[in-house]
Amino acid sequence: MSYETYPAGEPVTVTAALTGGVHGEEVNPAIPETPTEIGAAAAAAEAAGASTVHLHARQNDGERAFSTDRFQDVTDAVRHRTEDVITQHSTGGTGASTATRAQPLRTDPLPEMASLDTGPLNRYDHLTSETTRATVATLHEEMQDRGIKPELELFKSRHVNETHRLLERRNLDEPLCATLIVGSGTLTRPRPRTFLTAIDDLPEGTLFNTLGFGPHRLAFPTMGVLFGGHVRVGLEDNGYYERGRLVKRVADTAETPDRPVATTDQTRAILDF
Repeated sequence: MSYETYPAGEPVTVTAALTGGVHGEEVNPAIPETPTEIGAAAAAAEAAGASTVHLHARQNDGERAFSTDRFQDVTDAVRHRTEDVITQHSTGGTGASTATRAQPLRTDPLPEMASLDTGPLNRYDHLTSETTRATVATLHEEMQDRGIKPELELFKSRHVNETHRLLERRNLDEPLCATLIVGSGTLTRPRPRTFLTAIDDLPEGTLFNTLGFGPHRLAFPTMGVLFGGHVRVGLEDNGYYERGRLVKRVADTAETPDRPVATTDQTRAILDF
């Protein structure tokens, strides 16, 4: 997208990733771990402008949980504390089987969206999140059967290729939703040219979030807004921006170039729910 087609006035959807499955309170004591804490965090994110919450579940000891029951507790808490956010359940996982990763897709009510990793990801020095093409196909099939919209997670540039391959072999409802993840290590290289190439290489009509890790947490989401994208932010991805201001800061950034933050109703219309 060029400035000749600059999306002035088009709403920006904000997704808040409230808590992940890796770091916890040792990084930031504000990271929510219990269903009650996650519900409260969802309410705060909604008040700050988020229309979608990306959800993980934790066990009582703070370790990641995949079970349907634990996700049920989390989604119940979120729905109780929020007005009308879109729930997006994570199906990613290091060291978890495909069957285990599918369990968050079975809550009642179902999540409106679920993340779908599109390939493997190295974590730290000794962990790899293995996502085979068979895993992608299996998880996508269950999402499709249950009417859950996938959000494709593109950790590196080659995952854009995997998205095209997936489209060639499976029916994905339009508009396609994806998150471009920018940072060091195994992620998309944090260079403006690389990022813009990734945008250009996405399947036509793809709605994309931008997620920047570490020192890139603001620069690349801002670029995404300028070039017609949307934003994901949260304590799963970055332990801090400035205490208590992650969602609010990125919402303010989106509005500066005349792109208002989308309401939940507007987000549903953009995603064609």
